Amino acid sequence: MIDKKKSFIGKQKQMMLWIGALVVGTLLGLLQQGWLNDIMTFVATVYTRLFQLVAVPAIVLAVITTLAMFGMQKDTGRIFKHAVFYTLLTTIFAAAVGLILYLIIRPGNLPAGLVNSGTSVIPQNLGNQTYYDHILQVIPNNVVKPFLEGNVLSLLLLAFAIGIGLAKLPESENKATLVKGIEGLQSLLFLLIKGLIWTLPLGIIAFSAQLSAQVYAGVAAESLGKYVMVILGGNVIQFFIILPLFLLARGINPLKHLGKMMPAVLMALFTKSSAATLPVTMETAESRAHISKKVSRFVLPICTTINMNGCAAFILVTSLFVMQNGGISLSIGHMILWLFIAVIAAVGNAGVPMGCYFLTLSLMTGQGAPIGIMGIILPIYTIIDMIETAENVWSDSCVAAMTDKDVNLVIPNEIGTEVLVK
Repeated sequence: MIDKKKSFIGKQKQMMLWIGALVVGTLLGLLQQGWLNDIMTFVATVYTRLFQLVAVPAIVLAVITTLAMFGMQKDTGRIFKHAVFYTLLTTIFAAAVGLILYLIIRPGNLPAGLVNSGTSVIPQNLGNQTYYDHILQVIPNNVVKPFLEGNVLSLLLLAFAIGIGLAKLPESENKATLVKGIEGLQSLLFLLIKGLIWTLPLGIIAFSAQLSAQVYAGVAAESLGKYVMVILGGNVIQFFIILPLFLLARGINPLKHLGKMMPAVLMALFTKSSAATLPVTMETAESRAHISKKVSRFVLPICTTINMNGCAAFILVTSLFVMQNGGISLSIGHMILWLFIAVIAAVGNAGVPMGCYFLTLSLMTGQGAPIGIMGIILPIYTIIDMIETAENVWSDSCVAAMTDKDVNLVIPNEIGTEVLVK
């Protein structure tokens, strides 16, 4: 009882420290000192790179160890089914909320001259890539390339193949040694992650200073009015209403769960990458939200890739907005079709910064729509990407929590009785 009380007090102090760092960073950014902004940008970049460094092995090792230990047994299959079910359901809801808001707010068309001027802003190498190219790049043609590029989907494919292969190998001393070695690497990795999280307040100061400096300088001032209202409104509704309702339906207190997962949500907000945030998400889910390791280390890496609530809404609303400006007729049936296209595209998106932007641009290029609008959106996409990523990670944790609640895992302990894993 005393240990639990100390743990609770420690977590509260940690949260207050992070909030304090957020306030300090915001104030530093508002000072608009060039040398200070450069330092904050440098520190923020260092933290982003460090978390990206541990994110790649965290994804691979988590999936491999889970599958190697439990193989394709009944529990593993149940976990996977529940995770996919909640992922698709929440993603469809997110896209549907975006569609409803689009129909209510009805963003108007932009002037043709403005659309044409936006074309020059789009990086040329993005405009030439189709969605089919994106899918093809998921299939690795060598083992090293996915690690070098940080291609999350390719890494998941490799991790699944290796994990299932280890599970199917006959029991032997070589297999046991290999599995223990992989588990040892994972333990070392999580120790490094804990060290990074311990120093995170410094990173939060840098991230928040960088953001407030950009906003104060007018980066977010060129908003597209109603379009931005639809995007941000959909994210807010999904974050604070839809996902909490899902949790309540499974008997989980959404306020308590959000409080426990706040470190991961804040990290996602600033890094704009659910893949880079994964180490923090896993550590927070296990140590603070008390989600079983068997669920968190299997579900969260998968959700990082396929559970993209914010991305689905962005792809749908932006695609409708771009096609509308291109004079393409949009009936209700056409919009619903694009809702499912957006969900499928979001599921195939990699959890990297600007991933949703790249996907939407690819889809619109294939439709022959006026992609100059994507250039107009680009200056404000930083803010949109931050909010979407925070929503994605919050949704990942919700899927993991609901899956953990549903599966209700039971394993035998050392004396032969059965205990609930939490």
